[in-house]
Amino acid sequence: MPARQKLSGDDLIVVTGGAGFIGSHIVHDLAKTGLRVVISDLLRAGDKWRNIAAAQLHDIVRPDMLSEWLGRHSDKIAAIVHMAAISSTTETDVDRFVENNVRLTIDLWEWCAANATPFIYASSAATYGDGSAGFSDDQSPAALAALRPLNAYGWSKHVVDRRVVEDVVGGRPIPAQWAGLKFFNVYGANEIHKGDMQSVISKIYPLVKKGETVKLFKSHNLRYSDGGQLRDFVYVKDCVAAVRWLLQNPEVSGLFNVGTGAARSFLDLVNAIGAAVGRAPNIQFIETPAELRDMYQYFTQAEMTKLRGAGFDQPFHSLEDGVRDYVRYAR
Repeated sequence: MPARQKLSGDDLIVVTGGAGFIGSHIVHDLAKTGLRVVISDLLRAGDKWRNIAAAQLHDIVRPDMLSEWLGRHSDKIAAIVHMAAISSTTETDVDRFVENNVRLTIDLWEWCAANATPFIYASSAATYGDGSAGFSDDQSPAALAALRPLNAYGWSKHVVDRRVVEDVVGGRPIPAQWAGLKFFNVYGANEIHKGDMQSVISKIYPLVKKGETVKLFKSHNLRYSDGGQLRDFVYVKDCVAAVRWLLQNPEVSGLFNVGTGAARSFLDLVNAIGAAVGRAPNIQFIETPAELRDMYQYFTQAEMTKLRGAGFDQPFHSLEDGVRDYVRYAR
């Protein structure tokens, strides 16, 4: 197969979930480079459309019309960036995960394989479960088989990762380039439409800004103090940079962690927001809901050796720098 040429203004890039949180940032970034960006998403009622209001778009396609649209434009599509998913960790209808996270992703994977089209999709750090098997993005079948996601969302992402690797290892048809991105705790602008599934930063920022009380979960693990639970908080702009780099380096494929590689506590997070807005936060610790305790991750930290080794050398924002930038542009 001949090497893919550098992306040009004549290329179509399809971004599923392009009006959503991470997707909308990717759309703006790609559109600024002069690429023709096509969004596949549902806008529904509300202000989700504002996430893409300023972007130069080539087209918007309803998800239920995407298959037909891809068929008509197959010779013009330079890549599919698949960010669409049901992301709720508390969703109880597992069939929704199968339909939206598993079925749609595998369908797009197979389409890209059949059409020699690069395919970049959102996986998740939720695939690592409680972290007892580590946070290495080792894509060997044995390493993936050892992971035990704690909820149906993480499981749905894990199903896709394992299927993708099965095809790669088995020598079956695969896309010209592929990358499954295991995003850790992403934060940034354009999250309001997610409601209760917004990042902790998005929820806490307006409270700290107004001087209202911030509620954090108590720890139910003796190894962690209240507020000492640790996460790898990664700024959405760094996630976008990783996607852009992959599109610019078509020889790179694989499962990759996308995080800072540095775990920080929820107290660090709240204090960073306080410093950014110039107000000392008021914190109250509350009981973690009983139904969430068995699914709660106390520690996540991306191992970033693999993506760095592939050549991605852009520095990640520190928690303080990312929060400061987010506060500057938050609406």
